[in-house]
Amino acid sequence: MRLWKYSLLFVVLIASCTRSKQDLEHSTNSVYYWRTTLRLDSAERQFLRDYKVGRIYMRYFDVVMRDGTARPNATLRFLDTVPSSAEVVPVVFVTENCMRTDNEPQTLAERIVQRVVQMNETNNLPAPRELQIDCDWTVRSQECYFAFLRQVRKLLRERDMRLSITIRLHQLAMNVPPADYGVLMVYNTGDATRKTGRNPILDKRDVQPHLRHLASYDLPLCAAYPIFGWQLLYRGDEFKAILHEENLADSSLYRPVDDHRYLVVANRDLPEPSDDRAHFTWVLAGDSVIVQQPTEEMILTVRQALQARRGNINNQVIIYSLDKKHLRLYNNNFYEKVYSR
Repeated sequence: MRLWKYSLLFVVLIASCTRSKQDLEHSTNSVYYWRTTLRLDSAERQFLRDYKVGRIYMRYFDVVMRDGTARPNATLRFLDTVPSSAEVVPVVFVTENCMRTDNEPQTLAERIVQRVVQMNETNNLPAPRELQIDCDWTVRSQECYFAFLRQVRKLLRERDMRLSITIRLHQLAMNVPPADYGVLMVYNTGDATRKTGRNPILDKRDVQPHLRHLASYDLPLCAAYPIFGWQLLYRGDEFKAILHEENLADSSLYRPVDDHRYLVVANRDLPEPSDDRAHFTWVLAGDSVIVQQPTEEMILTVRQALQARRGNINNQVIIYSLDKKHLRLYNNNFYEKVYSR
């Protein structure tokens, strides 16, 4: 009887692994949706149609430490419907410090899975087929994080769901987490707080050192690429903040220095939303704003470099993120290339 149980478990594990690999090999074009309110405008819906996007990885909520307990935060509000042609994959972002405490991994896993399933039921969405966990785990939090993932995966299998996780480039050199597949996050590769002259969102020079681990990484992988830009505020060489959709063409506030750099000409304070109070970013005359956005050429060059090391990594491509202000930064020809197989 014991031998029969082990044999059955082995078959289930092999079937799950095979399904994950097959799904990646026959995957659809995909996007991330990373806002706190679900509301799709006409341009975003048109993008989903034009590029036959069949999978939306949608951030449902974050899990943060508050008063010594891991709690949900910034929960997505469903104010719109999702096209029936697209599968929604719930994504839960778990802050790394939640994995460095005495929180019971089993309890946290149960609460997250139950909350995700309940959100789908409440908002009349089909039962999810998958859950994705996003966490910037480290060596210090690895043991707790892996125990948490094992419990999440166990609970999902009971519901015939699979577990995917995000993988940051530096994590390719670390132990492989227990999951069905991973999404390699090919963005935020540099340090925005340092004026190095490199694009902190994506620069091949920052990606290159990690590529030696790509071919041997023992987990099915797909890739996510950036289609967004940042407005970075510096005071001298000191990083101060990322600004949010500032009108840099306003000559009463900013003066262009070149195509990507602006000088602040007037003092002002910019409110930053917070859960419990308003924060302000103080912008002073003499500060500089540097606009960073990956070029189409850089994204496609990095995409090619990844594929040279791992031939099937671009079988499913996810772009970050579905937002009209991001989508218009690149042309149609680029999207056709980045989604090509």
